[in-house]
Amino acid sequence: MTTAERVELAIGGMTCASCAARIERKLNKVGGVTATVNYATEKAQVTYPRELTIADLTAVVEAAGYTAKLPEPEEPDETTTLRNRLLVSAMLTVPLVILAMVPAWHFDHWPWLALALAAPVVTWGAWPFHRAAAVNLRHLTATMDTLISLGVVASVAWSLYALVCTTNDDLYFEVAAAITTFILAGRFFEARAKRRAGAALRALMDLGAKDVTVLREGEEHLVPVAAVKAGDVFVVRPGEKIATDGVVVDGGSAVDLSMLTGESVPVEVGPGDAVTGATVNAGGRLLVRATRVGADTRLAQMARLVEAAQNGKAEVQRLADRVSAVFVPVVVFAALVTLAGWLASGGSAAAAFAAAVAVLIIACPCALGLATPTALLVGSGRGAQLGILIKGPEVLESTRRVDTVVLDKTGTVTTGRMTLVEGDGEVLRLAGAVEAASEHPIGRAITEAARERFGALPAVTDFRSTPGVGVTGEVEGRAVRVGRAAGTDVTTVAVSWDGEVRGTLAVADPIKPTSAQAVAELRELGLKPVLLTGDSAGVARAVAAEAGIDEVVAEVLPEGKVDVVKRLQAEGRVVAMVGDGVNDAAALAQADLGLAMGTGTDAAIEASDLTLVRGDLRVAADAIRLARRTLVTIKGNLFWAFAYNVAALPLAALGLLNPMIAAAAMACSSAFVVSNSLRLRRFR
Repeated sequence: MTTAERVELAIGGMTCASCAARIERKLNKVGGVTATVNYATEKAQVTYPRELTIADLTAVVEAAGYTAKLPEPEEPDETTTLRNRLLVSAMLTVPLVILAMVPAWHFDHWPWLALALAAPVVTWGAWPFHRAAAVNLRHLTATMDTLISLGVVASVAWSLYALVCTTNDDLYFEVAAAITTFILAGRFFEARAKRRAGAALRALMDLGAKDVTVLREGEEHLVPVAAVKAGDVFVVRPGEKIATDGVVVDGGSAVDLSMLTGESVPVEVGPGDAVTGATVNAGGRLLVRATRVGADTRLAQMARLVEAAQNGKAEVQRLADRVSAVFVPVVVFAALVTLAGWLASGGSAAAAFAAAVAVLIIACPCALGLATPTALLVGSGRGAQLGILIKGPEVLESTRRVDTVVLDKTGTVTTGRMTLVEGDGEVLRLAGAVEAASEHPIGRAITEAARERFGALPAVTDFRSTPGVGVTGEVEGRAVRVGRAAGTDVTTVAVSWDGEVRGTLAVADPIKPTSAQAVAELRELGLKPVLLTGDSAGVARAVAAEAGIDEVVAEVLPEGKVDVVKRLQAEGRVVAMVGDGVNDAAALAQADLGLAMGTGTDAAIEASDLTLVRGDLRVAADAIRLARRTLVTIKGNLFWAFAYNVAALPLAALGLLNPMIAAAAMACSSAFVVSNSLRLRRFR
């Protein structure tokens, strides 16, 4: 079996969605190649067999008339070139349009001045359109640039004919110049908006530290972050960024996670605690052992998820691409029919020509091509800033249909850490001393509580542990036994010494402070919450009551979680699953929408559709809101793009739209789609 490789290529020369669709078709015709080309990000995601090379793939793209290369760390900003071309064209077009529109200023031989003003605009200014149209013609295809170039060339050709060979004043130099200027303006604002939309991803990549102090043979050495290897111990001083993912080996501090998660409250860390690269040490000096470096770090994984989401395509975008791919030839045909129809009905050649040019210009499917990618680009970028990672665009459509959300209990609704909730005094002190020698989570909770209350605990001797029964040991001359007693909503532990029960301690996995609010927010979104756990029914019901959840499925084995999701789906429900453990991975993959807590395991994160970077269940509601808002924006963009073309084409064909107005309207439609998408940056 052939092993597939995957590569991302930066595509140059695309000017509309038809270009992207064409490149995609060419690449997918190559045996074993699966490609997705995104017009907004100007990137191609390509999976190809090992017998092919990247050079083979770039050759296919170049044969189609475009360029392809591996992305550079910082792609060049094309907005400067576009801005210069726009400014020069606008300075020449404005006086030209005024001259043409004010008959009182028509002095002898004024058309020659109009030609002089228009010539640089329709040649140098419109050169990107002419060049792209020529490349497409050589490959017997047509794109949006074909329509623009045809409109400009036809306007100039007719005007030259009228100027040289006739005596009429039906000149369209100002139309050709205005079309060029309006389209350049649309392209400039589009390019600038796309760059602004991608700023979240660039900011994410810039979060990491650039240099790090590494301890080698007891000495500190300042080295670039790229030189750090897994296992290296590095120093993080107060105020510095943690260079890479690792585990604290010495020191204690508060770490500010806000740059990655949006959570403003610092997290206390000490020896044995995991820390994440790009977060900030807000307190004391830390020594950290690197566990993940380079492309394996959490920051790099987040960036890959964001970029993959931005490069993917939702089903609505695939429909738009199919329409764009056939739209241009249809429009050219419609323009020819318009021209012939006007002439056949006895209309003047000038009127027929103006209507045909208006059809060419008004129908450009630029807004159609931008409708989905720009909204997805902005939405996923905003999500990354809020600690929400969208794995792919198809996720957006899943969030709309979901009606049930299954919540794993431990680590999702609850803290995932046992805590003492009842008990004190001598019972706690002696029990904590005995449990200090135990590794059991309940024992650790008792010992931690005892140390917080009493400080240093007495030593234990003759320690013995009996699985399922409890622990015993001698403390201060007393034979102390700590054993589990029957309980309901909490785990109750009986403590005895000298053969007599002296008291009980209650330990529980408390719900997170924000879980009840999160459940309420999920209900407001129209979702029915279900608590899923392997714990006893009594414990599950107590947690559910505190969190505000009515439906409980308890005492489920890890492998049975996926069966619960399947059962709910069989009942006709569309299920979202929120979890954090390895045992949740299969259920997350089975669910119609999987949401993994970013504080959970890699297996859960890999199986999910959305990752919630910080372990706060409220972010699940935020993620669904953002995904739904993004989908609404996409649909609004597509409606406008389709409606604009459907409404404007008949007006243009009937001669009710001047070509200049058509060009301005087309530029405005693209600007509307982009600006509507940019509103997602304000999502809260």
